[in-house]
Amino acid sequence: MPTTPLTQQSFQTVVSTNHIVLVDFWATWCGWCTRFAPVFEESSELHRDIVHATVEAEAEPALAAAGQVDRYPWLMAFREGTLVYSKAGFLPGDQLEELVQQVRWMDIDEFRRENNIPRPTAAAPSAPAPATAGRAGPAPGPQAYGWPGLRTA
Repeated sequence: MPTTPLTQQSFQTVVSTNHIVLVDFWATWCGWCTRFAPVFEESSELHRDIVHATVEAEAEPALAAAGQVDRYPWLMAFREGTLVYSKAGFLPGDQLEELVQQVRWMDIDEFRRENNIPRPTAAAPSAPAPATAGRAGPAPGPQAYGWPGLRTA
């Protein structure tokens, strides 16, 4: 699945209505961003069940400011509408894959309890909740291994 460009108008809807969303904040002048783009694109092809979105920070300064993004590339990961990862820096493919698997296998309910985060509400009342919402364990889609750090393939 190709990456999805996000705007201030589409950001919250995409994050709240998809099970896992990775967001790459980038800038046109950023050399590391151009190096990370093919790594991110490859991940989007491998994990078609995960939304891989991009935000051009110069075109969407309000989104960058809201996310406290001040360096590029900056990657955010959302699981069931909850921000679970937010960090600047280039990730090689193997580290991005490790992050994907950690987000896929995390216990989101425990994460919310530990961080005192309420369960997010859907963007629209008619938006269906993901089939696995509220369930601990793996998110749907292909898993490279059964538990982060334990390789079976």
